[in-house]
Amino acid sequence: MQFIYFPNTSTQIIITGDEHKYLFKVRRIKKDELVKIRNLKDDYLYIYKINSINKKEAILSLVEKKFSPNKPEKFFHLAWCIIDPKNVEKVLPSLNEIGVGKITFVYCDYSQKNFKLKPERVEKILINSCQQCGRSSLPEIEIINSSKEFFEKYPEFYALDFDGNEIECNFYSEKPFLIGPEGGFSEKEREFFKNKLKLKGFILRSETAAASISSKILL
Repeated sequence: MQFIYFPNTSTQIIITGDEHKYLFKVRRIKKDELVKIRNLKDDYLYIYKINSINKKEAILSLVEKKFSPNKPEKFFHLAWCIIDPKNVEKVLPSLNEIGVGKITFVYCDYSQKNFKLKPERVEKILINSCQQCGRSSLPEIEIINSSKEFFEKYPEFYALDFDGNEIECNFYSEKPFLIGPEGGFSEKEREFFKNKLKLKGFILRSETAAASISSKILL
């Protein structure tokens, strides 16, 4: 891990649970050693010294606080029609590592309504990814209950669709980029498409399309 996540950084903190297990059973860090910590809110890197350790918790004191942002250079807003949460969860770390700035999950016409994303689980996955890749802030997560609501909130967007124009090499936009579910978009939804683009190659699964378009724009 590049750092440990701790939400409430202060002059003294107490580490317990999974973080305690990782530091002292996996990495076998000892008393008086230094630990890097971020709260994923303020772009500061906090350096703590381990004052004491027991089997359940450790007390750390702040040694240094330095402004050290590690953020994507460009902002990319992915709008992704809801698919099976298990498949979403597999791709989330990659989207975070690529540098997606915001993900709007949308219940489109062909999204199965019984699919329910758990925001707390999504956040946990993204936190773990940030700890691994070193990113200093979490992407923004939004859930919209229908494509109609999405079109009203974001009238200007790009849609990834089979009959769109091929994306140029240096294409970039901060407008949302809409990816369909497994069944694609309904004809009613396509009526709202003003800007349609496509990627080269074969027909992509929804999760492959999400990772591919994010890589195309950001990397």
